[in-house]
Amino acid sequence: MSFSIQAGRPAVRRCGPATDMADAVGEMYPSDAEDALLVWNLVPVRLSYAHDLAALLDDLVPLLEELRRPGFSDAEVFWGSDTFSAEWGIVSEGDSLRIRARWHSILGSYESLLAERGDAVIPAGEFIGEWAKVLRRIVTDIEAERVRLEDDDLFRRAKALLAA
Repeated sequence: MSFSIQAGRPAVRRCGPATDMADAVGEMYPSDAEDALLVWNLVPVRLSYAHDLAALLDDLVPLLEELRRPGFSDAEVFWGSDTFSAEWGIVSEGDSLRIRARWHSILGSYESLLAERGDAVIPAGEFIGEWAKVLRRIVTDIEAERVRLEDDDLFRRAKALLAA
């Protein structure tokens, strides 16, 4: 498989009320908690829950919603975290997705190795399923900790994606 994600089971700390889902994720997971692991063409890339995933959520949920729409053809997404910065062009190829990445900044500074590995190609349902593992971990932890969100729009949309 050219793309997969291990969500892990990061430690969670108490979190008071949060502005939104991304804010809750940044507060709920300590910096030294277990990372999620994205594997791109056999190259592992660490994604910190507290930093990377908190920053990616605002783009991830809309992307997954778009991928689920009938007639999806292509999308562009910019992942803009300090330690996971990349631009992905995602194109539908039948039942699969081709992801062309431009890697800007990755923890460990191995952007050139990732670039050498080329595009990732994965069935669309599997791509959504891989990211769903991360969303399920986050949603489960927010619910278990009973974090109160002032703006719960993204949280409700993430739950709807997981229920579909």
